[in-house]
Amino acid sequence: MSSHPSQIPHHDGSPLYVSEAAPALGDRVRVRVRVPDSFGPVLAVHTRSNPDHEPRFAVASPVADVDGWEWWEAEIEIENPVHGYRFLFNLADGSNVWLNATGLHRIETLDSEDFRLVTYPAAPDWSASTVMYQIFPDRFARSAEADTRELPEWAEPAAWSDEVIYVGPDTPRQFYGGDLAGIVEHLDHLVRLGVNLIYLTPVFPAQSNHRYDALSFAEVDPLLGGDEALVALVEAAHARGLRVIGDLTSNHSGDAHEWFRASHLTPGAPESEFYYWLDDNQEHYASWLGVPSLPKFNWNSLELRRRFIEGPDSVVAKWLSAPYNLDGWRIDVSNMTGRYLDQDLNEDVRRIIRGTMVETNPDTVLLGESTNDAASDFPGDAWHGAMTYANFTRPVWGWLSEPGRPAPGGIGMALGTIPSYSGEEVFAAHVRFTAAFPWRVRLRNMNALDTHDTPRFLTHAKPGTVPVAFGLAVTLPGIPVVFAGDEFGLVGSDGEHSRTPMPWDAVAESEQSIALYSELIHLRTGHTALNGGGIRWLHAGADVLVFVRESAEESVLVVAARADFEVTLPRFAVAGHPVTLYGEVGAITSPEGLTLSGSGPAFGAFALPGIHLPDFSDPGAILALE
Repeated sequence: MSSHPSQIPHHDGSPLYVSEAAPALGDRVRVRVRVPDSFGPVLAVHTRSNPDHEPRFAVASPVADVDGWEWWEAEIEIENPVHGYRFLFNLADGSNVWLNATGLHRIETLDSEDFRLVTYPAAPDWSASTVMYQIFPDRFARSAEADTRELPEWAEPAAWSDEVIYVGPDTPRQFYGGDLAGIVEHLDHLVRLGVNLIYLTPVFPAQSNHRYDALSFAEVDPLLGGDEALVALVEAAHARGLRVIGDLTSNHSGDAHEWFRASHLTPGAPESEFYYWLDDNQEHYASWLGVPSLPKFNWNSLELRRRFIEGPDSVVAKWLSAPYNLDGWRIDVSNMTGRYLDQDLNEDVRRIIRGTMVETNPDTVLLGESTNDAASDFPGDAWHGAMTYANFTRPVWGWLSEPGRPAPGGIGMALGTIPSYSGEEVFAAHVRFTAAFPWRVRLRNMNALDTHDTPRFLTHAKPGTVPVAFGLAVTLPGIPVVFAGDEFGLVGSDGEHSRTPMPWDAVAESEQSIALYSELIHLRTGHTALNGGGIRWLHAGADVLVFVRESAEESVLVVAARADFEVTLPRFAVAGHPVTLYGEVGAITSPEGLTLSGSGPAFGAFALPGIHLPDFSDPGAILALE
């Protein structure tokens, strides 16, 4: 029995393996697993579910024999909102092995590592086929209207060409004056790139350039152009096929927020219950990481819930409704929301937010920030995907960055240096941190090389590795993310430094980099298998990773290497002759298998035939398909 990734049984949550990705309670779903002939004789296959924490087994039957793989199928009844299952193989030598989301195991496995099906309302279909472009409004583009606006006392104006202040008290006060009309003026750039989802960091009035310290959620910051500017931006984006999501701070407000000012030093004020006060006079209070300008919300308050997240009159609902029509929310520090000392209201808050969104416009997406192991908060009940760094960002940085550089991971998380990862460790880390996500959540996790909270990837990247890193972002399951300016080759040593004004006067000089991003983005958007197809790992070596994304319509073989490489895959690993889609990677078929080779760093993608199987509705007997 081999433990090589290309030679073990495989299952994932894609349509090849699961008959219904969004079942209801009581539904019967058929699930499939494929077993390579080289694995050895398999006498029987069962699924093991655990409804109500009591194990239940179902017998699987062979349904197809295709290109050196035997496919088995079983029916499971969905008895809990999050239904876990795994596969048990009875082998000819009398032994048993288990297959779960982390791989193959000889010993019994943890329930937390089971495959999962979820009955909660599903995310909109479009969200699994998106490429996200993150915009920090103050630094993206400044329209002529910005010159007419009076600045508040906190703002220290900067010319667009000024260096970013990223250390000291002036960091949040440096004000470049980017606005929403400026974004509209550059939508053609986004269309050219091929992105289809804009993520705006907060647009509400605040006392900083980042606006995570909101002083109101009732209006768009006049410095950005006000409510009318948001309406105009969303309408212009929609007209070009782009969606737009906003950013909410459900964990805290700013200390200038109208709710906080109404209750600070004012015991008995209706808004007093919105925050955690540490003394009877309501002078001292809990805040985000002890930062006094960011007082923490107390979600025990039913009135706070009514105003902010619950019902048609809430903040959540208002901005998803006409005339604003945002397409969803990204929730800042969702991992901390509702959690304080012995209290944990996170599940309540996230489900209320999503319930309001479903009632307002179910065709909206909800993403939550959770910088480390996010899986426990993402069972598919509310957040559709995670803005997280553990399963993609940090492993890729560890593999493709120069050693000894600062590690990415969000504010407060960039402690220490980037670990030096091998390709095997990238594979292991990715599997570890994605295993506990339901498949449909995994498809909507953000594959971000960098964000407004991290250094720019290029700052510490090994030479020539940007195509490898971003190539992985667009081909692994998840939502690829471009932080505005990445396509220009911008650098930044930390999150503050990376918030560089867009160099619109350098488009010509940046043409090669912009074209690279555009080509890889269009690779993603142009292939069905990369937008919801399954993933099967084929090789993980120190310097090269190989996997295939598969669907009924097509498959895409992906090769990512940081150095020169030559890898021979067994004949049964993939079927058909690969046709180059991207890159300069050699591919030679022979009786021994498929040999991939090239000079690294290198990224390559190849088209392969789709996987043709009997319909789930007619499993039948074993079929031999040509």
